[in-house]
Amino acid sequence: MQFRSTVDGWGAILRTFHWVMVLLIAVMVPLGLYMTGLPLGVGKVRVYALHKSIGLVVLGLALLRLLWRASETRPTLSPMPDWQARAAKAVSIALYALLFAVPLSGWLFNSAAGFPLSWFGLVNLPALTAANPTLKPIARELHTTFVWVLLAVVTLHAAGAFKHHFVDRDRTLSLMLPWLKSPEGRR
Repeated sequence: MQFRSTVDGWGAILRTFHWVMVLLIAVMVPLGLYMTGLPLGVGKVRVYALHKSIGLVVLGLALLRLLWRASETRPTLSPMPDWQARAAKAVSIALYALLFAVPLSGWLFNSAAGFPLSWFGLVNLPALTAANPTLKPIARELHTTFVWVLLAVVTLHAAGAFKHHFVDRDRTLSLMLPWLKSPEGRR
């Protein structure tokens, strides 16, 4: 197993970043929806604290992933029309932007609400702004909107991967899932 990416495929490190982020998003969205319906109390505070801590993990991993990706070779992709290549690039850029926008907007909302921010009770982080009742609902709406846009973009990304695998029958999906046999050449 190669740790770094080559022209023949994504490396283990980048694939790990990818699938850990998928897992974290799959946990964070339901957790975020669940926690907003909890009654006020210690349980709600604990779930919010967990959500915030995992959000900080997402932010840190997004930064590490972006730095790692910048140093990587990109695999040679299967031929596709220019519009598809541009769309894939736009989706990729949107995913990276949203991996920063969602946790940062959550941090801004937390700060504007005047709540402390702690990473798993180990490290206290500074507020991005002083408590601000005017900014609080704006930051909350930004956070919520970014989450829904992220889900839409993730759906586009997955749909594109499945289209490449099942319709185009190329190796795009198998680059991220090395155990998956590429359907290329088996039309």
